[in-house]
Amino acid sequence: MLKKIMQQAIQFSRRFRLSAMLAVLICFVLGSIPVAHADVFQQQIDSLNAQNTQAQSSLSNLQTQASSYQDAINKLQAQISAAQTAISANQADQVTLQQEIAADQAKIVQQKQLLSQEIEAMYVNGQMTTVEMLATSNNLSSFVDAETYRGAVQAKLQSLLTQIAQFENELESQKAQLQQALQTQQAQEEQLSSEEAQQNQLLNMNQNQQASFNQQIQTNNTQIATLKAEQIAANRRLLSTGHVDFSGTCGGSYPATAAGPAGTWGCSYSLDNTIDNWGMYNRECVSYAAWMVYKTYGYMPYWGGNGNANQWPADARAAGIPTGTEPKVNSVAIYMGGSSDPWGHAMWVKSVNGDGTITVDQYNLYYDGKFYETTISASGLIYIYFGG
Repeated sequence: MLKKIMQQAIQFSRRFRLSAMLAVLICFVLGSIPVAHADVFQQQIDSLNAQNTQAQSSLSNLQTQASSYQDAINKLQAQISAAQTAISANQADQVTLQQEIAADQAKIVQQKQLLSQEIEAMYVNGQMTTVEMLATSNNLSSFVDAETYRGAVQAKLQSLLTQIAQFENELESQKAQLQQALQTQQAQEEQLSSEEAQQNQLLNMNQNQQASFNQQIQTNNTQIATLKAEQIAANRRLLSTGHVDFSGTCGGSYPATAAGPAGTWGCSYSLDNTIDNWGMYNRECVSYAAWMVYKTYGYMPYWGGNGNANQWPADARAAGIPTGTEPKVNSVAIYMGGSSDPWGHAMWVKSVNGDGTITVDQYNLYYDGKFYETTISASGLIYIYFGG
């Protein structure tokens, strides 16, 4: 049972003190001099949040544009890669054609040499006239055979030379076409590279703008955190208006030590060190309020360790204890808190004054576990009437 109580207390009894919205709900009066509200901080915070919202919207648009730029760059890079592959293939084809042309030219030289040797072999002692050739021949038939052979060799060689020349012309034509294609491909690559550079420039500008908006948001968040701290401090100063007694680490009849189901507790122990009889951490505002209810009326309901101050009104109504907005002496005043202070604050009503204020006793006003007595506005609070 003790372990269960401890777990429930640890889970539920922590609560924050006063929120940044307290100045909007509570107005203090010190004599006839009005106390300024701290809502000016909220106006600045709202303005900075609005700037952040606008900056975030612009940032989202920039991120969408950046994605578009990057997509275009990726496509251009793919096209450039394809163009470079085509250029490499073209250049390889040109090398092959040049090798074939050189080989054909070597064949022509070789065939010319062979022809010269063949013709030279058909003569005796070099050049001869037809009469000389006829005179040196054994017979007319030999002369005719020699002439026929020579003509056949010349015709064959001439045909071969013609074919080689035609093939060489074709290779030269293909080379010219490849060269033209290479120029076109290179121009295309240059154009694609230029477009890629433009897209990269736009992307860099976009990223710089994103960095600027991110820096603005970060700066605003830092300012917001500072303003919230100042806002809480200002609201705390408002609550301390009318402060009449400060009794050190203890006060307000809070016991130095008391026996509870989870062990001893009281002002002899540090803040949040132990748990009281009602599942509240010691020297918290709720622990002091529970003690004063018990001391005054002889009882204090145990609400399952639900120690957050702003839970008390609902817990009280569920237990049949009346609540309202009219201050009464020996009631518990509850400040419900706000968005930045969702745990609320509990105070013991010591007196109801005639100027719309109440004097309250409380613990842990400044997160220090100490006792304070303050005079505050009676409006904007919920009161729990444990005395009926």
